[in-house]
Amino acid sequence: MSRELLILRHAKSDWDSGAASDFERPLAKRGRKDAPRVGEWLYREGLIPALIVSSPAQRAQETALKVCKCLDLSKKEIVWDADIYEADLQALMDVLSRVPAAAQLVLLVGHNPGLEGLLRHLAGPDLDEPDDGKLLPTAALARLEMPEDWSRLDYGCAGLVGIVRPKQLK
Repeated sequence: MSRELLILRHAKSDWDSGAASDFERPLAKRGRKDAPRVGEWLYREGLIPALIVSSPAQRAQETALKVCKCLDLSKKEIVWDADIYEADLQALMDVLSRVPAAAQLVLLVGHNPGLEGLLRHLAGPDLDEPDDGKLLPTAALARLEMPEDWSRLDYGCAGLVGIVRPKQLK
């Protein structure tokens, strides 16, 4: 198996939750349904990550935990990385540079616009923009074939295998 990166934007969050801050905003009802759909799809496809790195923001945590439950993975296997929250491209590249060399399949759970920027950088000019302009809507998962070195991720270095949206999984 070649090295792969799964980029997962957190599922739909609840803007009306009354959370004290953006960081504490939980998943909405739709998000609580969509996250397991993505996890079940990963399980059916045999895509069990060797490493899961997630933003510690509430909506990303809930997304990662629901996905892990579908994959029979313990929450202890998730690395909570504060650098993912509100991350720009460089911050996300730094997060990936810390991935152990032995990790063949990595799941990164985070937020836009950072994740879309990362996807555009890695896939480069071969990335087709969707008609609706939403590259990674909530709970969308991008699958990329990656180079061997997690610290050398030049523009266009990855091959996009595909993007799965929750609407496709209903």
